[in-house]
Amino acid sequence: MLFNSFSFGLFLPITLLLYWAVGFKRIKAQNLILLVASYFFYSLWDWRFLFLIIASSLVDYYAALAIKENEKNNTQKFYLYSSILWNLGVLFIFKYYNFFIDEFALLFNLQQGEYAFSTLNLILPVGLSFYTFQTMSYTIDVYKKRIKPTGNLLNFLCFVSFFPQLVAGPIEKASDLLPQFSKKRTFKKEEVKEGLRQILWGLFKKMVIADNAAYIVNMVYASPEDYGSLSLLYASVLFFFQIYGDFSGYSDIAIGSAKLFGFKLSKNFNIPYLAKSVTDFWQRWHITLTRWFTDYVYFPLTKQNPRSKWLRNIAVLLTMGLVGMWHGANSTFIIFGVFQGFLIVLERTPISKNGRSRLFHKTLRPHLLFPLFSLLVIIASSILFRSQNIDDVWLIFQRIFSFIPSGNIGLLINKYFLVCFFIMITAEILTRFKEFPLSKIDRYVSLPVRWIIYYTLIFFIFQYAGFKEDFIYFQF
Repeated sequence: MLFNSFSFGLFLPITLLLYWAVGFKRIKAQNLILLVASYFFYSLWDWRFLFLIIASSLVDYYAALAIKENEKNNTQKFYLYSSILWNLGVLFIFKYYNFFIDEFALLFNLQQGEYAFSTLNLILPVGLSFYTFQTMSYTIDVYKKRIKPTGNLLNFLCFVSFFPQLVAGPIEKASDLLPQFSKKRTFKKEEVKEGLRQILWGLFKKMVIADNAAYIVNMVYASPEDYGSLSLLYASVLFFFQIYGDFSGYSDIAIGSAKLFGFKLSKNFNIPYLAKSVTDFWQRWHITLTRWFTDYVYFPLTKQNPRSKWLRNIAVLLTMGLVGMWHGANSTFIIFGVFQGFLIVLERTPISKNGRSRLFHKTLRPHLLFPLFSLLVIIASSILFRSQNIDDVWLIFQRIFSFIPSGNIGLLINKYFLVCFFIMITAEILTRFKEFPLSKIDRYVSLPVRWIIYYTLIFFIFQYAGFKEDFIYFQF
């Protein structure tokens, strides 16, 4: 069930009606409605994988309780490692097994013959990477005594399967989201209005910006050899904003939907195209994923000697390599992540006399060029992210820097799309200190103007929406 589908447009208000009809004092009944709704929502993708998410929930729930009940460190480690092994094992089998088998066979020339390895014909469960990381961090935090395990199974099942953020995040910490299932949620008119506004803005970014950009990007990247330099560069720029509109649009819809039920989810994007460096970009892009890898990979790697520059640099490269690998079982993703790590290390390396990195030294470039320079670097990196394989990467870069004429670029430009695109960019920049452009709009805009803005966005969605595309991060 897609957020931008008619079925979700029916599912959400029906669930809301049942949820608030039972009364805000009946927390258990509300949670039960959320759990049933979440499992129904997930089962519509493929009901067979519903058993997998339930199994993961139960493993981590009971592992955390066992960690608390046992005082011996070795026993606690056993349950912790069992939880981690289960989560990473499931992730490896469904997402990475075929990739590593294929790469191993290619390396040792074992594709055919009696020593050939067989791959598994498996479908990647939607949201696996998201809820796996969310549940795994729970048992780690319990072991580290950062939080106490919950003894309420219903609340924990809701925490894992909460449908607004189930299939593509934000990746929530148990300390932030889990306690909200134990508290009374009262119906607040202002929060509901804020939620609806954020959903509207998310739908605009997804359906008008991302889906229209996807049509051009998919066409160009399907046969890059048929397009010239400007066409490939244009498609690459569009892909960055396609994936931004797609994923940040999903996050807006998820956060807005959660507000309707009285929940607060973490902010996942903070206008990443204004980032002044690659480091700054990853503090603005998929914020909850960056936070997860920082807390559970980077810090543990540097814990032994946090002042060691070499150790920190190696930890950055390894962490960002894993971030790239998290996105998919493809060598392009791994190289993308390592390349991002290399850029971050380069930014941190003092190669000037005053101990600062020349790459982002304020005296070398005007302050206004920081975001432009960073954006160009990220867009170049996104070619790695979008390309099907390494050969396509080299082909695209070769054709871009060969300045091959682009006689067909006019066919790729849609003036209505560009108008909507600049509306999104302008609105987000002007309201960059707010949660999202329509946030608290009733405080500074009169009622007639507000409704003009709402109806304008709705008009754009119905009039200029692109061909419906799945959310990109569903595949991760």
